[in-house]
Amino acid sequence: MAIKGEPGLQREALVSEPALDRAERLANLLASIVESSDDVIVSKNLDGIITSWNKGAERIFGYSAAEAIGQPITLVIPEDRQSEEREILTRIRRGERLDHFETVRRRRDGSSIVVSLTVSPVKDAHGNIIGASKIARDITEHKRAQEQIRILAREAEHRSKNILANVQAIINLSQSDTSERLKEVISGRIQAMANVHSLFVETRWIGAEVSAIAKQELAPYLPEGQDKRIVMEGLQIVLEPTAAQAIAVVLHELATNAAKYGALSNAKGWIGLDWSRAEDGQLMLRWTELGGPRVNAPERKGFGSRLIEGTITPLGGKVHFDWRAEGLVCEIAVPT
Repeated sequence: MAIKGEPGLQREALVSEPALDRAERLANLLASIVESSDDVIVSKNLDGIITSWNKGAERIFGYSAAEAIGQPITLVIPEDRQSEEREILTRIRRGERLDHFETVRRRRDGSSIVVSLTVSPVKDAHGNIIGASKIARDITEHKRAQEQIRILAREAEHRSKNILANVQAIINLSQSDTSERLKEVISGRIQAMANVHSLFVETRWIGAEVSAIAKQELAPYLPEGQDKRIVMEGLQIVLEPTAAQAIAVVLHELATNAAKYGALSNAKGWIGLDWSRAEDGQLMLRWTELGGPRVNAPERKGFGSRLIEGTITPLGGKVHFDWRAEGLVCEIAVPT
């Protein structure tokens, strides 16, 4: 009879061993997935004591598994957010799940990170809740990127309004005898603004350097081989966008006037352009024309002069025109 019983025992072993193997392989696979995850995957009991701690948690929070297991989860929760843990445990005991809860956690070195939490109840074989599993994803860089986008959007809105205000001012200050000439004048002044904006892109809207603005605006009036007709000298000074736009429009206006009536209207004239920073931080720019036709002081301010003053004065700056016989001298002071 004992012999008959042995086959039965043997058949039972043949059925159960593969099932145990599969369960062990599945457990090993799940453990490997948890350990290799880039996210924090930890578990805790209903008292908030850490019971497991994966490699992602070690990397992100800075505590080893040996240091973290057995400690309260408040180990990584800032003092001002301790109440969150009490609320989480209360909801877990009710069998609730928290999805993508954004909060702040503390690393071992004291630094803070923004995380997205998913917390789920853990049940035993009888369906009783015995703890919680927690997945935390570090979204610090993502939140920084979102904030940067918001800042850039606000900056773009501010810049757009500023540009439109300047364009409106240019149009209001521009006049001419014919509609075609008026279009040409307005187009040239707006192009000066567009030119300086290309410099802003290179500096990510920090501003533009004075010599770069000057070279850009004066380039159209310097045929190849005649670059010595304009002598520039000054320190490297970066102007914030509003001041840079103003200087670009002013230099465009001065150069346009010089090409029509002043030092650039003949073959012998030349221009000296120098700048410095005053003790109070203002940019001091001096435009000097020499060698051109004899200059007579105008009886009234022209459109160009009014445009220059209308561009600089609102910034808290000052403009002085000295109509000397040998050429115009224009001195400008503008806050930087």
